[in-house]
Amino acid sequence: MQKMSKSLHNYVGITEAPDDMFGKLMSISDDMMWRYFDLLSFRGNVELTALKQRVAEGANPRDIKFLLCEEIIERFHDRQAAVAARENFIARFSGGALPAEIPEQTLDSGGQGIGIAAALTRCGLTSSNSEAFRLIQQGGVRIDGEKVSDRSLQLQTGFKGILQVGKLKFCKTHVE
Repeated sequence: MQKMSKSLHNYVGITEAPDDMFGKLMSISDDMMWRYFDLLSFRGNVELTALKQRVAEGANPRDIKFLLCEEIIERFHDRQAAVAARENFIARFSGGALPAEIPEQTLDSGGQGIGIAAALTRCGLTSSNSEAFRLIQQGGVRIDGEKVSDRSLQLQTGFKGILQVGKLKFCKTHVE
């Protein structure tokens, strides 16, 4: 069983946006979900046992995880934010919709353009160029919804588009 930590990319910051919190909590494994319930939820043992029983009888663990997400988000934001985060998550993953709010970043390239890895890192979508290269190789990077496979791709001056890493990280980018 893993711990929650930044180095494992499975922590949830209490000041994060509700959509980010929801996405991170939904990405934990179904087995780990029960540990999170034990440590983070105010639900009692009787209720947790009933939830485990529902899953054992065929309920989708995703639906139970929704309850955990909503409880945590409601604690640090409010009920309305929790419901909106759930609806945004469902729209994004069922319908392929983009998040309602996407951060914007203008990248100064000195008129030379910028490599895709550097753009991802400067937008805060990856922690380093090495991580960006690895994610490109694994198929986890998209520009305007299209998968990027060329590690040497250069975003030219004047480029405007949405960079995406994984399913949860987006940035509207303009290269100057």
